[in-house]
Amino acid sequence: MKEISILQKHRSNYQPKLPPVFIQKETSVEVREGEQAEPQSDQKAVNERFPRTYGLPLLTFETTEKAELPAINVGVVLSGGQSPGGHNVIAGLFDAIKQFNHKSQLYGFLEGPSGLIDNKQLLLTEEIVDQYRNTGGFDIIGSGRTKLEKEAQFDQAAATCRSAGIGAIVIIGGDDSNTNAAMLAEYFLQKDIDIKVIGCPKTIDGDLKNKQVEISFGFDTATKVYCELLGNIQRDDQSAKKYWHFIRVMGRAASHIALECALQCHPNITIISEEVADQGRRLKEIVEYIAGVVRDRSLNGMDYGVVVIPEGLIEFIPEIKKLIAELNDLMAEHKDYFNGLTTPEDKHQFINKNLTAQSAQAFASIPQEIQWQLLEDRDPHGNVQVSRIETEKLLIDMVGDLLREWRAEGKFSGKFSPQNHFFGYEGRCSAPSNFDADYSYSLGYAAAALVACGKTGYMAQIANLAEPPGNWVAGGIPLTMIMNLERRQGRDVPVIRKALVNLNGGPFKEFARQRDGWAKGNDYIYPGPIQYFGPAEVCDRSTMTLALEQGEDILNILQGLDVLRDSDVFSELGPEAIIRLLSLVQRLYIKPGQMVIRRGELGQCFYIVMDGELEVMGKDDKTPVATLKKGDPFGEIALLTDVPRTANVVARTDGSVLFLDSYSFKDFLAEFGNLGDRLEKLGAERLKELEGKGN
Repeated sequence: MKEISILQKHRSNYQPKLPPVFIQKETSVEVREGEQAEPQSDQKAVNERFPRTYGLPLLTFETTEKAELPAINVGVVLSGGQSPGGHNVIAGLFDAIKQFNHKSQLYGFLEGPSGLIDNKQLLLTEEIVDQYRNTGGFDIIGSGRTKLEKEAQFDQAAATCRSAGIGAIVIIGGDDSNTNAAMLAEYFLQKDIDIKVIGCPKTIDGDLKNKQVEISFGFDTATKVYCELLGNIQRDDQSAKKYWHFIRVMGRAASHIALECALQCHPNITIISEEVADQGRRLKEIVEYIAGVVRDRSLNGMDYGVVVIPEGLIEFIPEIKKLIAELNDLMAEHKDYFNGLTTPEDKHQFINKNLTAQSAQAFASIPQEIQWQLLEDRDPHGNVQVSRIETEKLLIDMVGDLLREWRAEGKFSGKFSPQNHFFGYEGRCSAPSNFDADYSYSLGYAAAALVACGKTGYMAQIANLAEPPGNWVAGGIPLTMIMNLERRQGRDVPVIRKALVNLNGGPFKEFARQRDGWAKGNDYIYPGPIQYFGPAEVCDRSTMTLALEQGEDILNILQGLDVLRDSDVFSELGPEAIIRLLSLVQRLYIKPGQMVIRRGELGQCFYIVMDGELEVMGKDDKTPVATLKKGDPFGEIALLTDVPRTANVVARTDGSVLFLDSYSFKDFLAEFGNLGDRLEKLGAERLKELEGKGN
């Protein structure tokens, strides 16, 4: 075996956590059907294109008596860009089919969908799979971007599967890849080809999600990587105090990554593409907003700052979006003629002659370097390749020009020294976080269970992701229920709908509430690197996006148990404060003897007992000096007084606690000061009690 790092060696021993339905080895799984599912729009058109897989029911898995399921050969495809957790989907798929029947085999199609068409495959053995557990990348079998869209390809795929006795295909990919999976499943049914097709949701961009698919795997890890880098830049910025850093992050179709980075790190400016489109903000207005923040900070002695820009911003700016649409049509219709023009002047003349007046004006307003990037080769769908457009440089140039105008007019006297960055490939192949390792492994199990139950045309699903894995629910959703029609190269085609940032959702509202303060001050947070070993509240924490989106569900749980209402400390909080608090917390399940707080450590989190009991231990670590029950807060002393933890807190029974990190805790107290007063009083009483008992 080739040499590996010490971290990878220890990480290979990590056993990903699973939903309860898959843990019980002495039972089997069976499927329970729910309501029939339909897409939110274009129902008639989707039904016409997918008559055999339209209107299938939602599925969840349940345990049943132990029974060996039929052996089956399964083929797996990695499709599209890399995403942390892909190897664990394969590991989960391998372990599950072997658990269901040890005679089952898993084949990996090499280099993506092309391997399925060209019959290039590898039998995945335990020895091979074990080398890639909990690792980043897609190198176990490679990936590719071949589109499965034509009947001839479908027939070749069927022939490949027949040659190896493969009865099911699992396609791990994003929206386009899972659209292809839906088309393949429909074709096989229509042609009476007995090969099942299952999809798995993958993309670091976070735009493959809906009510049933809470997030795609890879988003958690990628955003943690980007947030570490962003935090490092913010720390450097705070130290040097002389640069404006413009950082473009991944996310062409949606701004989920930019929003998560903002929520975790608090940069001075974050542009959200969906808000730009919703408000119809022109490029000039965006530039004026950024320049205004630069000027205002300069007046306060801060000639530095950090700007985060989503990769796809340029396509959301109204006049640029219209320009790009016209350029796409021009390049599609006159591609050969345009490429035959030999001089830049001729190409510019051709473009300006064929654009509308409004688009010609927009084209002339942007720097020449960006103009040429807009004219580069299109992607397979005929669209501009947004990842090649250096939007951060565009904004740097235009903000710099405006500040120079203001300086000439006496409106700006500060310094503007910009630096540009692009966070892209750094996040795609990192070793998956604990969350992504668990989630992707569970998706592999769910895909295997769908196959074992004879299902096709489904996407593997794991629900309740804001909860610990002990509360996760496994199932499947019909691929057709997340489809709509989209205009591509002049045709309406069925595709899986991309999920944009919801401007009425919890994550954006939290960002909007705080961004003005972040622009004025230095409220930077430094998340640091991904942690794999240590306390669950550090290592297993999911994204703020997921926590804020699922906050309403946590509220319902708490309201049912009356935890906060019956608490002496929290009972005086109003509805707004309770909702705000619950949007910040996560839930940690505890077992007897588990140490939640250790004396002498730095305080990282504040806790609230949800159910069960914990004990505050004396200095001998044997004698309880206090018992914590439902609704009791703890951990406040270290956070309020900036001292190390004063006592060990150990679970006495099974139960759970809610926790939030120190930054969120202090932000909440700044907004709702009365709670801080009550906690300070409580903390003082507890310290006095500890001292009185000789602790």
